[in-house]
Amino acid sequence: MKQLLLFKLPLSLCFVLFFSAVSYASPALWSVEKNGVTSYLFGTVHVGDPSMKGLPEKVKSAIKKSQNTVVEINVSALSPLEIQHKTAAFITSSNSRPLQKALSKEVYQQLKSYFTKRNINIVLFDNMPVWAVILTVVQLEYQQAGFTDTYGIDKQVITYAQKHNKHIQALELFEQQLEMFSQVAILSDEMVSQTLAQMQDANAFITDMINAWKTGDDSKLNKYYDLSFDDSKYARLAEQILVIERNHAWVRTLLPEMQKKSHFIAVGALHLPEKHGLIALLKAQGFTVKRI
Repeated sequence: MKQLLLFKLPLSLCFVLFFSAVSYASPALWSVEKNGVTSYLFGTVHVGDPSMKGLPEKVKSAIKKSQNTVVEINVSALSPLEIQHKTAAFITSSNSRPLQKALSKEVYQQLKSYFTKRNINIVLFDNMPVWAVILTVVQLEYQQAGFTDTYGIDKQVITYAQKHNKHIQALELFEQQLEMFSQVAILSDEMVSQTLAQMQDANAFITDMINAWKTGDDSKLNKYYDLSFDDSKYARLAEQILVIERNHAWVRTLLPEMQKKSHFIAVGALHLPEKHGLIALLKAQGFTVKRI
């Protein structure tokens, strides 16, 4: 399963883009209308580089037109220290198995080899749960490719919305996202081995997905969705927990208020496509969805 954290979760949790507004191609923005009330749907990426600083004018305009700005979690509401404390508390309360006990000897050696090539001693991670180690691996690869959450689009959306005194609505709590990773890590060997396999071409993979986002290439993003969620047991579990269940829960949460007031909804780009994506789910609820 290709790593989808890029499109789904803030890098500070770790797991989808921007350059200056002038140089944008056309990242996809959608209008969502029902009964005369128009909201907006924007697929984001959670990491970026300095060239991605600044929101497109059409996105700024949509935020200003909307009464609420909706994001997965409000990353501006948590300091790095709070994130660290919450993560530590979650690990302690979840009774997660430490790394060496959670993995087979073969997969543990694969992970050890990965860290050794990067001059990192795996012993530093031996008391951490598998999911936390994998988030670290993904973060390392993002950084190697030149991307950080500093220029993530979610963060920029929140900053712009706050500047214009918009209400920020978070769909999830930080701890809920940690719980999702914990559930997916039930298949710990598969999580590690498949992630390490993907990291062999991480730079090209990450850059290609980001370019697809920048140009609004929906067909390529759909292709990455299909590659990400293949027929393996691990991929099916990850899709169910990380995408399908969340999309349906978000629509249930948003539906009542979306019929009363305008919302600007900014979530990871791979939450939008396919039959369980937000576009299809909102259409099924009678909304007219159009790309702007």
